[in-house]
Amino acid sequence: MIVGDDPTARALELAEAAIGGDRRALARVLTAVENRTPLAEAALRRLYPLAGRAHLVGITGAPGSGKSTLVAALLGAVRAAGRAVAVIAVDPSSPITGGALLGDRVRMQSYAGDPDVFIRSMASRGHAGGLASTTTAAASVMDAAGFDLVLIETVGTGQSEVEVAAAADTTVVLEAPEMGDEVQAIKAGLLEVADLVVVNKGDKPGALRTAAQLRAMLVPTVGRSGPADRPAPKRPQVLVTTASTGVGVPELLAALDRHRVAGRSVEGGGARHARAAAQVRAVLADRLADRLRSASLAPLATAAIDDVAEHRLDPYAAADRLLEAIARDSR
Repeated sequence: MIVGDDPTARALELAEAAIGGDRRALARVLTAVENRTPLAEAALRRLYPLAGRAHLVGITGAPGSGKSTLVAALLGAVRAAGRAVAVIAVDPSSPITGGALLGDRVRMQSYAGDPDVFIRSMASRGHAGGLASTTTAAASVMDAAGFDLVLIETVGTGQSEVEVAAAADTTVVLEAPEMGDEVQAIKAGLLEVADLVVVNKGDKPGALRTAAQLRAMLVPTVGRSGPADRPAPKRPQVLVTTASTGVGVPELLAALDRHRVAGRSVEGGGARHARAAAQVRAVLADRLADRLRSASLAPLATAAIDDVAEHRLDPYAAADRLLEAIARDSR
């Protein structure tokens, strides 16, 4: 039982309880992370050094491609292998409360009593990239709590879904057969970030034809030219699944495990560094915003924003002015 009024002590108790398998404590830490409270920061200081072992898998694709059904099927395959798995389901925000709509939890109720399955719905809260801005921190908490696999299911909002690649070790892009989604995926840049492409609803007419078309599109161009510092295109494997019946799901899990091993030996370092950079930038942005809301700087920030709104000052000059003010205030 968590006792005491000191926030740091309470955070450490919750963190230790979460590490020890207390799912209620884990849920409380995740709530704090989502709400960006001081308790979350204190808990993450304890938990983050224990993270880095789990396989983070991002699952994205257009609405209607069957992401939630596939995640539920993957849960079954992972549990059949005796492994612990957590799910972060990023839902659209409720227009009334701002919270997650919990649609994915409804679909995965059959795992509610399994202590080795933890499902967390998080509200996107208008975040444009299909992921809640605190998703990476939440995944680190689940990692530290001992989950071997963390599935991150995105909202499915279109072109900005590529953000999932920065939060995951492996990115899975779902396509539905003969819906034209592969064209939209190319426009969105999804196929450029995909590590695995899955044609779901494999029992539908045209599924195999769609998979063949995708394989043809994803063949790298011989003698590709471009900037030397631009990463080479990926060669994602294309698989076919029928999530509603489980057909092809064990093969998908095996492909995920192969990519996990290959990523750690070849390019995993780059992905981890990119994720760390994104986390640090997010914390810096939050820190700067907090400083600008402080009593000493808030009037200056308001004046600078008013000047930009009235076109008396450009936004770049305003940003430079506020950064200089923060530096002076720190001395």
